[in-house]
Amino acid sequence: MELVDTHAHIDMLEGYAEYYIEQAAENNVSRIIIPGIEPEGFAPVVEIAERFKNIFFELGVFPSEAEKWSDECLELITELARHPKCVGIGEIGLDYYWDKSFVDKQKEVFIKQIEIANRLKLPITVHDREAHNDTLEIIDKYNKSSQIVFHCFSGDIDFMKKVVERGYYIAIGGIVTFKKADTLKKVASEVPLDRLLLETDAPYLAPVPYRGKENQPAYIKYTAEEIAKLRGISLEEIAEVTTRNAEKVFNI
Repeated sequence: MELVDTHAHIDMLEGYAEYYIEQAAENNVSRIIIPGIEPEGFAPVVEIAERFKNIFFELGVFPSEAEKWSDECLELITELARHPKCVGIGEIGLDYYWDKSFVDKQKEVFIKQIEIANRLKLPITVHDREAHNDTLEIIDKYNKSSQIVFHCFSGDIDFMKKVVERGYYIAIGGIVTFKKADTLKKVASEVPLDRLLLETDAPYLAPVPYRGKENQPAYIKYTAEEIAKLRGISLEEIAEVTTRNAEKVFNI
């Protein structure tokens, strides 16, 4: 059995990357993708991926960092995204939870990065928090060819159906193990298996039994176990299908 963590900020974990990668391997996590979120953080992400065979990366400017966008940033992402271990553009998108004062800038930067992904024929990992309609509207209008992954999915069943009917993917993390996560549990139960991906979003959102503590890729098994239980199928089946989906989307 093998699992793929499609979204883990290993560069943000306390301690050495080697430790977390070893822990992941001991828990059947065969590959990990690190997302970039701001230009200043790209170098450590690339460095980790270059050091470890089973680590890959994405590059993007996170919504809350949108005001840092510049022509130089566009050029940097375009250049680094040609690296053989870069497997996508992300995480990018819209976030209306913390600050709505620069929504237009968020949208502008999101669109520019969609265009980069299209030019380079790379998938896109989308951050969408309390911005479902605007996020999907922008993707519908500007995305021409890139596969889309909705990272840390937070929508309801109806929104999930809108996403998967477009052929996009739903990535689910540790929140699904939380006792009161009824909506996400329902999504996890009903999302088509061929559209499902697993992630940790480490160091954030650790699953039960580690809720409230630092998350790490090794803990992805708890998310996989919960989804398997919700669907009434084996852990091995969840592992097999989500690994196959990750290989297909990210070409890893």
